[in-house]
Amino acid sequence: MTPVSQATASAELAAPNESHAHASLHGHHPIHAPSPGTTATLIHDFRELFKVRVTGMVVVTGWAGFYLGSMQSDISSLQRGLLDTLFGIGLVSAGSGALNQALERTSDALMRRTADRPLPTGRFTLLEGILAGISALALGGIWLALHTNLLTVSLALLTAFTYVAVYTPLKRVTTLATFIGAFPGAMGPMLGWTAARGRIEWPAVALFAILFVWQFPHFMAISWMYREEYARAGIRMLPVAQPDGLSTVAEALFYAVLMIPVSLAPWKLGMAGTTYAVLATALGLFYLAYTIRFARILKATSDTESRMLARDLLKVSVIYLPLLMTTLMLCAIAAH
Repeated sequence: MTPVSQATASAELAAPNESHAHASLHGHHPIHAPSPGTTATLIHDFRELFKVRVTGMVVVTGWAGFYLGSMQSDISSLQRGLLDTLFGIGLVSAGSGALNQALERTSDALMRRTADRPLPTGRFTLLEGILAGISALALGGIWLALHTNLLTVSLALLTAFTYVAVYTPLKRVTTLATFIGAFPGAMGPMLGWTAARGRIEWPAVALFAILFVWQFPHFMAISWMYREEYARAGIRMLPVAQPDGLSTVAEALFYAVLMIPVSLAPWKLGMAGTTYAVLATALGLFYLAYTIRFARILKATSDTESRMLARDLLKVSVIYLPLLMTTLMLCAIAAH
C-alpha cells in the first residue's frame, strides 16, 4: 500500500471515530434506522394477526345492516354513527381474530397456509398476541358502548366470546364446530342493524340468516381444499372426519339450495321489491350451479382436479355474497 492510500485509509477509519466522539461530546447518540423491510413486515404481521380480510368482510356486512336499518328508520345512513359503528365492529372482530390465533398457534404451525403467521413463526410472542387481541376487543367494546347502544355492545361481545371461547377449541373436538362457528360469522349485519335501530327485528334476522346459510358451501370448499393440512393439525373438519367427501358434498348442496329461499326473505318482509327477488334468485341459482359442480369431487380422477373444483366454488362464494348484499341495498333504495 502506497503512503497516499495508507493516509486515505487512515482518514476513512478516523472519520467515523471523530464523528462519534463529536456526537458524544455534545451529548447526542447515533441514530439507528430500522433495517430495510422491517416496517413492511410489521404491518404485514398486524394484518395477519387481526385477520384483516375477515374483519373487512364483517365490517362490510355490518355496513349493509346499518344502511338497511337506517332506511327502516327513514334516516340517512351517511352519518357519524355509521363510522362509529363500523370502527367498533372492526376492532371487536380484529381482537377476536388475534385471540383465535393465540389459541391456535400450535395447529397453525402445522399447516402451510397458516405456518407463516406471526405467532407460529415467533415474530410475535404469545403475550404480545394476547395483549393485542384483548386491547382491540376492549377498545371496540368501549367504543360501541359510547357510540351505539347496550344491545349492540352485548351482541358484539357475545359474538367474540362464542368465536374465541367456544368455536375455536371445539374445532379440535367435533365437526359441529363449523355449525357453531357460523353463528358469530353471521353477526355482522345484525350488529349494524341494532346499532341503527336499537332492537332486534325480523329484517335483521333475515340478514343474519343470509350470512349464516351462505357460509356452509364456502366453508366446505375451504375444508376440502385443505383437508390434509387440517388432518395434520388435528382439526376436525367434515372432510377430515369423513374423507370420502360424500357428507361434505351433501352439506354444501343442502345449504346452497336453502340459500335461495333464505335470500328471498328480505323481499317477503317488504325490504325490497320484485327486482330484488328476481336478481336474488338468479344469483342463488348461480351459487347452486357451482355447488353442484363441486359435487364432482366424488369422481375426480386427481387431487389437482378435486382442488380446482373446490377453489372454483370458493371464488364464486366470495363473489356471490357482496353481489347479493349490494343488490339488496340498491333495490331497497328503489323500493323506498
